[in-house]
Amino acid sequence: MGPRRVTSATRDIQPSGLERIHSFAPIERRDATVLILGSMPGVASLDAGRYYAHPRNSFWRIMTELLSIDPSATYEQRLDALVSNRIALWDVLHSCERTGSLDTSINRETQTANDFESFFRTHPDIRCVLLNGTKAWDAFRRHAATMKIDESLTVTRLPSTSPANASWSYERKLEAWRSALMREPRR
Repeated sequence: MGPRRVTSATRDIQPSGLERIHSFAPIERRDATVLILGSMPGVASLDAGRYYAHPRNSFWRIMTELLSIDPSATYEQRLDALVSNRIALWDVLHSCERTGSLDTSINRETQTANDFESFFRTHPDIRCVLLNGTKAWDAFRRHAATMKIDESLTVTRLPSTSPANASWSYERKLEAWRSALMREPRR
């Protein structure tokens, strides 16, 4: 069975004036060993219905290099490459209120986490969680603290691949991601 594909995310304006957004379904296979988590898709991703759709986000460029994916590969081919390498892709948050795309604009009080207890139960081979940026790290730690999750999981915060993270060069991001991803066995 192939990976579940992104269907659509929803967005609606709340009485607060903030937009209530909902994340995508996970891209996964039951035998995944690594789970990569972002915080919540940005506007470009929500509009495209694709993970990491902003053209300046370095996520796919990094994955292309680390997993030897053809740079001209389609989105579907990139997803296939992830799941073939036993990597699942998802977001920490199921929904939240946010204006724009920046993680700093996510209203903390409106965050609802995805159901990680069920996810890890149905994906028992996952041994490593890689968190794409500080917001994903903070949200995962906050919400995972209330869940029953295997304490033997390796959880690593990585530099955000977002273009808003300009304090890290592409080369530094690539090396951090390489170090974390390549130390995890996937076969």
